Amino acid sequence: MTDGPSYGFDTLQIHAGARPDPATGARQTPIYQTTAYVFRDAEHAAALFNLQEVGYIYSRLTNPTVAVLQERIATLEGGVGAVCCSSGHAAQIMALFPLMSPGKNIVASTRLYGGTVTQFSQTIKRFGWSATFVDFDDLDAVKAAIDDDTRAVFCESIANPGGYITDLPAIAAVADAAGIPLIVDNTSATPYLCRPIEHGATLVVHSTTKYLTGNGTVTGGCIVDSGKFDWSASDKFPSLSQPEPAYHGLKFHETFGPLAFTFHGIAIGLRDLGMTMNPQAAHYTLMGIETLSLRMERHVENAVKVAKWLEADDRVEYVTYAGLESSPYYDRVKTICPRGAGGLFTFAVKGGYDACVKLVNALEIFSHVANLGDTRSLIIHSASTTHRQLTPEQQRAAGAAPEVVRVSIGIEDADDLIADLDRALAAAAK
Repeated sequence: MTDGPSYGFDTLQIHAGARPDPATGARQTPIYQTTAYVFRDAEHAAALFNLQEVGYIYSRLTNPTVAVLQERIATLEGGVGAVCCSSGHAAQIMALFPLMSPGKNIVASTRLYGGTVTQFSQTIKRFGWSATFVDFDDLDAVKAAIDDDTRAVFCESIANPGGYITDLPAIAAVADAAGIPLIVDNTSATPYLCRPIEHGATLVVHSTTKYLTGNGTVTGGCIVDSGKFDWSASDKFPSLSQPEPAYHGLKFHETFGPLAFTFHGIAIGLRDLGMTMNPQAAHYTLMGIETLSLRMERHVENAVKVAKWLEADDRVEYVTYAGLESSPYYDRVKTICPRGAGGLFTFAVKGGYDACVKLVNALEIFSHVANLGDTRSLIIHSASTTHRQLTPEQQRAAGAAPEVVRVSIGIEDADDLIADLDRALAAAAK
């Protein structure tokens, strides 16, 4: 699209990054199912490998279908560039990769997806990195956790599984004062409900597997670069500010300016980590994004209706949905997620662990799966699945206590969803 008019979200989700195929005139972005690309001549090849010219070399690095998706997500998030990769977990590692080195740490919210907690508390130790987990509602605790070796602050905009809303401007101010980037996982919100860069985020990560694709068909991840962080302001980020030996001493920030992180993610991250998104996955995700706003509106509408019904049911102890007036995060929705609190939340079933097991086994419309963000309504008992690797204390801190189930409300008829839950809660109470 041109740089002329300022287009609305509904237009950008269909057109951003895409142009009719120059060879055939195809209106839908083709799946460029190719491994490599023919160079015009030897000089052209050398320029590409020296990062002196932008183009296509090898599909581990760049692919035309994936490139359209990268531009579309970056546009919707208000970033300068993006790098797509194989999964949301891959996106998190790739986001940290240029920032970290052995002995360095991140400060992360306690309210994170269980797999992320495991990745940060266990797996990254193998790189010599570490994470400190803090309640991000306690700003003093966040400040106190940051030390001279901290290289990033990490949180989710709408936290999985509980649907809690993070006070992004407040956390961004803490990160800015420390001179380190804020990384926000925006998977549960999507750029339709929340744009973290507008609230001070440096980088935004997504599991595109979820709402962006929206149909449970492919996995993928994305890192969006705000282009606003000064990587050369200190000596904390040498991968971006200092000479890169693999490119004859090129300095990414000096050479590429606001796009330094994006170029590093492709030229170093994808080159050496190889966490590549395949073009067919990018194609499915592009098609999903075309209806993102329509789907998110229905997800929110249904979630409000179902959450209110659950909150009024005597068989339920509590509901964590931030879209309920009873939620301590209700006021944050207006500023952080003005279009709604999303479709993800938890509720506690009276009867504890055993009642939760009976509940998930009795449901018909809701699918018991380890996923979220599908058009279909989904449910999972986090304590026995996604968060089972955590200690009971960690489970409760993450909002995944034994008596809690997580629901991802789909776009079906809300009355049918309520009837399904009603039948299952009756079975759980027996």
